[in-house]
Amino acid sequence: MSYEELIGLQEGKGKLFKKPDAEGSRKFFKNKSREMKSKVTSVKEAVNKYIEDGIYLAVGGFGTNRIPTAIYHEIVRQRKKNLALSGHTATHDGQILMAGGAVDRCDAAYVVGLEARGLSKSARDAFEKYGVEVCEWTNATLTWRYKAAAMGLSFLPSRALLGTDTFKYSGAKVMHCPFTGQKYAALPALPVDVACIHVHKADIYGNCQIEGIDVGDIDIVKASKYVIVTTEELVPHSQMRNETDKVSIPYFLVDAVAEVPYGCYPGNMPYRYFSDEEHLNEWLQQEQEGKIDEFLQKYIYSTSDFSEYLQLCGGIEKLKDLRRKEVLIEDLEELGE
Repeated sequence: MSYEELIGLQEGKGKLFKKPDAEGSRKFFKNKSREMKSKVTSVKEAVNKYIEDGIYLAVGGFGTNRIPTAIYHEIVRQRKKNLALSGHTATHDGQILMAGGAVDRCDAAYVVGLEARGLSKSARDAFEKYGVEVCEWTNATLTWRYKAAAMGLSFLPSRALLGTDTFKYSGAKVMHCPFTGQKYAALPALPVDVACIHVHKADIYGNCQIEGIDVGDIDIVKASKYVIVTTEELVPHSQMRNETDKVSIPYFLVDAVAEVPYGCYPGNMPYRYFSDEEHLNEWLQQEQEGKIDEFLQKYIYSTSDFSEYLQLCGGIEKLKDLRRKEVLIEDLEELGE
């Protein structure tokens, strides 16, 4: 079967913002250091070192769950520009970047909605008014694009997207299976420049534990040249050695570790704290009233770091309340606090 018979039956008209480069990726990872050394740093230093204008950025977590909010605040605070964003259900995190003018192109599965709370006007304006380029995918096909890159391949075949309008606006191609002649959508691998992930626990070397589902984060990390991790708590390396079955991200994939308690706020950190619905509603309200710049000025540009932002949002009393809601315990004395 010729190449023309295998490939090129039909293709989406979406633009590939990051083309597959299996051989280039293999060469990069072959030479990446696997030295076990302390990678502890601050969010400010990590963003300054790894987030360069124009790079392709991947988002960990899902929706408002387990998102690395502190990193996105710092990207906006440092006024990074022309980033490509993988919008794999990037809600409040992606919307922060768009409101801050940091993104100019986006692979989108779900980016405008803030889930059941409503639509983000800033994200919608980014596409409709401010010219952010978009290529459409689904959550599953974006995840499989990460997986292809993580496996060192240039594409993965899928039945998803075939026969849909999403395919028309994607960067996928229809191909014949060389064994059966079956038609598949060829999903191009998505090699990422920098991934930002928030986890429950990490040690100083970058070994990470995620409690609950990891969604597509493991493939995102494996597909990324550089990985910045924020963690609810730094734990001794001995704990990781005693719980190797719980280590979902090994140290050699991670480049920077920053301890940021409540680093997912105002999102939901599973088993730790619930989302701050009042604050998210304030965001939506400010957007609708055309005051999002005032929101950014108050909570990001006028604060020096994420800790100061948390204080501004209610501090420890608000955070204790969110913890009560998440663990369904009304009296924190039961937690020994």
